[in-house]
Amino acid sequence: MDFLTLLFLFAITLHNMEEALWLPKWSENAGKFQKKVKQNEFLFAVIVITSMAYLTVFFHYVLGNMITTIILVGFLGAMVFNAIFPHLIASIILKQYAPGVVTGVLLHLPVNSYIIYHYVQADKISWVGVILATVFIGVILLSMIPVLFRVGAKILPKS
Repeated sequence: MDFLTLLFLFAITLHNMEEALWLPKWSENAGKFQKKVKQNEFLFAVIVITSMAYLTVFFHYVLGNMITTIILVGFLGAMVFNAIFPHLIASIILKQYAPGVVTGVLLHLPVNSYIIYHYVQADKISWVGVILATVFIGVILLSMIPVLFRVGAKILPKS
């Protein structure tokens, strides 16, 4: 299981790098899928969220209790959901590449789903727990993003 969670860190790092490279420019014409965001604001948010993923895995390794499992599985599930919406759905509806779709579909969907499946099979969490954790962590992450954009805009130089 330890190796699998390292794959999650690899996936989220590559995913966030893909977004960091192309999402700010893409957001200029993304309409309802992404509010316009400047490069520095986005980089700040993506660094914080990536760091949170690393801290989640670290605390899960160190503590290995039910709370850290719920948080980790919630993060995994939120990233699976994120691969589909907005990335895949935006690409289909807008008929253009949405930054994050490649790593979301090719890494997050299979890697995170596989890890979640193993946690359920090992009786570390139930499928109901997976859904609840995904919603809980997903809501937290979604609510953090605009706050992180504002903080990034205030503390970083203009891009």
